[in-house]
Amino acid sequence: MPKKTTIYDVAKRAGVAISTVSRVLNQSPYVSDATKSRVEKAIADLDFYPQANARKLARKEAQVIAVAVPTFTTPFFNEVLKGVKDEIKHLDLDFIIFNTGSDNPELNFMKFLEKGIPDALIIFSIDITEAIHARLKDMPIPVVLVGSNHTEYDHIFWDNYKGGYVAAEHLIKQGYTRIGMIRPHSRSSVSDMRERGFRDALRDNGIPMDEDYLVSGITRKHAGFSEEAGAEAINILYARNKIPEALFCSNDAQALGAIHALQSRGLSVPNDLAVMGYDNIKIAKYIELTTIDQKMYEVGKSATQRLAYRLKNMEATRWHTVIQPELVKRLSTKKPK
Repeated sequence: MPKKTTIYDVAKRAGVAISTVSRVLNQSPYVSDATKSRVEKAIADLDFYPQANARKLARKEAQVIAVAVPTFTTPFFNEVLKGVKDEIKHLDLDFIIFNTGSDNPELNFMKFLEKGIPDALIIFSIDITEAIHARLKDMPIPVVLVGSNHTEYDHIFWDNYKGGYVAAEHLIKQGYTRIGMIRPHSRSSVSDMRERGFRDALRDNGIPMDEDYLVSGITRKHAGFSEEAGAEAINILYARNKIPEALFCSNDAQALGAIHALQSRGLSVPNDLAVMGYDNIKIAKYIELTTIDQKMYEVGKSATQRLAYRLKNMEATRWHTVIQPELVKRLSTKKPK
């Protein structure tokens, strides 16, 4: 028995989101003529006849939420998306994930929007440029930002400046005075604010900032928020012959790579060099990594809850939430007696 053609097959054939197919089926005005023609041709080519229940689903206020993320293979975004998944199962919604990539995610996100308008959007860790803002304003759908902020959208973001400040302050309180930082390969508002907080904490405590202690890895994967980048940073510090007493990593993945590179040289953490991460991913607990907890899972759930509320209350007051960083002290930064 031949497989029945579905709305997903039509969407794939036309190169659009299934929500766009739904709009075409229901004669929505929010579809361009060119996209409408492409979808109608796919319907004709596939001889697609939607069932009555499919039509009913298509008439709902929302059917599919699009979740845009720079990557879904890192522990950080795995936790955030887990929160989205666990919360969305309680709602009468489905969701699709679009990977914008860590290199120029803003441009890739704009290309995604050109394929069709989803029913609702959660946008993770993508700076809202003027071009993106102009495009979103033309879309009559609810949008929740996570990891970036904009006054015209619901958003939930982390106080990255305070996170960097708290990290440096912790290392200073432990008694370290030669403190370095591993930065990501690509600059962003997130990385810039963490570094600024880190620098300000050193200055406020009278600790000089040696620029040779600031280093980035070479690998571009995940914008340099990776294990490879962390290991490469250690090798670069040794090539410079500039080894700090303590090292603040921009995320836990970098810290894992840095610890591995140090151990490969026969060194131990924290006896030879203290290492601190950022994120508090699950493995951090088991390797005694001091880090900053970002409550990723809870943020994913909260963003989904807000989007569900916004779907039913489009005129509600904008919702702006800041997640405060929480220091998690473990053995990796304990200064030897």
